Amino acid sequence: MAALHPDFHLWLDSADLDALRTCLPHPLVRGVTTNPTLLRRAGLRPSDVPRLLDALWSLKVRQVQVQVTHARTTDMLLEAEKLVALADPGQLVVKIPATRDGLAAGAELTRRGVPVTFTAVWAPEQALFAAMLGAAYAAPYLGRMEDAGLDGLAEIAKMQALVAGSAAPTRLLVASLRSRQACLDVMALGARAITIPPALFGELVDHEATRAAERVFLADAREI
Repeated sequence: MAALHPDFHLWLDSADLDALRTCLPHPLVRGVTTNPTLLRRAGLRPSDVPRLLDALWSLKVRQVQVQVTHARTTDMLLEAEKLVALADPGQLVVKIPATRDGLAAGAELTRRGVPVTFTAVWAPEQALFAAMLGAAYAAPYLGRMEDAGLDGLAEIAKMQALVAGSAAPTRLLVASLRSRQACLDVMALGARAITIPPALFGELVDHEATRAAERVFLADAREI
């Protein structure tokens, strides 16, 4: 079992402000990851992103990840410039699918000092390419891999080994986590970041045995 990295990053994966407010602000949470699918589920349009960002800054998140909505390198770069302008330097992480054009766009953004997440990473070599290009994160989808009949944990273990061996600062940011056990399994592989739906945050931090012990301690304190 790999050791949990001391600089582990925990993200919340949602664009639903009501759900996010049940978890934020909290010092365990580095930031919020979004994508067009999450925006659609939350009833938001691309034009709503500036308002969403303002709300998230007020909830004390350190970074927010927003995904481009174009497929060509030049269009991705133009959109990324507009997104980055909505935040202070380093606050906004640009998410880009790990396609041929996406890798080219991400390489240029990292050259400019913009943090990038290569997303929809399905193969170990894609994670290595993300590290080669200096990305902040490479994001594989555990749940979706398993839905497709793959051994998701085995694939993520291969990715983690390649990224760790590269000596790059890139972190695997494992997404599509659907249970507390899945989170623990990924942590045990040594992945340096996960992003989870807000509903899972409570499962990780609100343990009933701990709450029960707290109630006993508080009752005893009142009797002293």
